[in-house]
Amino acid sequence: MSAPTAAAPRSPWRRIDPAKLIPQLVAPVAALVIAAAISAIALLISDKDPILAFKDMYDFGVTPDSQVEILNKASEYYIAAVAVAIGFKMGLFNIGVEGQSKIAAFMGGALASASFMHWMPGSLRIVLIIVVAMLVGAAWASIAALLKTQRGVSEVISTLMLNLIGALVVTWLLNDQWGVQEPGAQIKTTGILPENSWMPGLPIIAGTDQKVLGFLVISVVLGIAYWFTINRTRFGFDLRATGYNPFAATASGVNAKRMIITAMLISGGIAGLVNLPRMLGESHTYTEGFGGIGFTGIAVALLGRNHPVGMALGAVLWGFLARSQLILDLDGIPKEIVLIMQGVAVLSVVIAYELAARIGRRAQQKRVGAVTAAPAGSAPLAAATESAAGSASEESK
Repeated sequence: MSAPTAAAPRSPWRRIDPAKLIPQLVAPVAALVIAAAISAIALLISDKDPILAFKDMYDFGVTPDSQVEILNKASEYYIAAVAVAIGFKMGLFNIGVEGQSKIAAFMGGALASASFMHWMPGSLRIVLIIVVAMLVGAAWASIAALLKTQRGVSEVISTLMLNLIGALVVTWLLNDQWGVQEPGAQIKTTGILPENSWMPGLPIIAGTDQKVLGFLVISVVLGIAYWFTINRTRFGFDLRATGYNPFAATASGVNAKRMIITAMLISGGIAGLVNLPRMLGESHTYTEGFGGIGFTGIAVALLGRNHPVGMALGAVLWGFLARSQLILDLDGIPKEIVLIMQGVAVLSVVIAYELAARIGRRAQQKRVGAVTAAPAGSAPLAAATESAAGSASEESK
């Protein structure tokens, strides 16, 4: 009787399913092409030359000054997208990033610029602003989390209403309570931060004296931490499992209510950082001009499919389009064309990815059906089983 031979080690490349991978890679490219085509039609309807408009957008977007501004906008959009993506992974729709970011930045700026904080070193003051902003953002998000877990209130409704409440609270505190009107200024702010607490910029773009906001480094670290937490920790597995199938996760011992509260707290804490890049590196105070980034984070998260790299590319694209509004205005092209581009891009990507997923599933079903007649333990059946298991693992992410 011959000794059993050792099984050959499984190659990690065998888990890659070309039938699913290729449509997923083609989907974003096709979506952007469709978005560009629809935008071109809108330009033609407006009696504008789409080729000239796209060329002007590109030429203006690659200038050094524009590159700096695009990266600055991208860092803000990316933080907002990560905050939204945490909720998406859990199956939650946190629309409240806008309100969470506003009240968090206001509280952080008001405390750090208060007269009784004059003794604090600049570096410690920056840390204080970041910590306070994250705590306030998490606390504001906890209201929606408790309403959902204790009373079954949809987080979509509660976070949407909390956006309005948060904005009104900030307006009241800024104008009637804690606001400071600097000499010569026409608006009230939380007070200018001491110069030693201004976050230094990064001279990483050649050909310009402008610097990229230093908070970009924190945005990159945040993206790495997000990827590691979601894909390499037990918490991330429980989060994805609960979002993918809450009933199965609960049956396996996961506390669904605790996961909802934890996910909303983390999402709100990250949302608290959204307005800090500008406040620490540019305005050095909080004003009522802050806002609008939270809703953009939803679009960027959808555009990037909640993947850290995909959201980074989506944030850069969004920053490019936002910057391009300036040159379109100079060319006499309605800036609403950019809004059309943004909306169509998100819609096209969502539809394209859904079609790609369906194509991949059909291809997999055909392949599994072709080998089910094979004898048990045969190589084709084993390969199909392994491919199906790998696909299920990828979908749970």
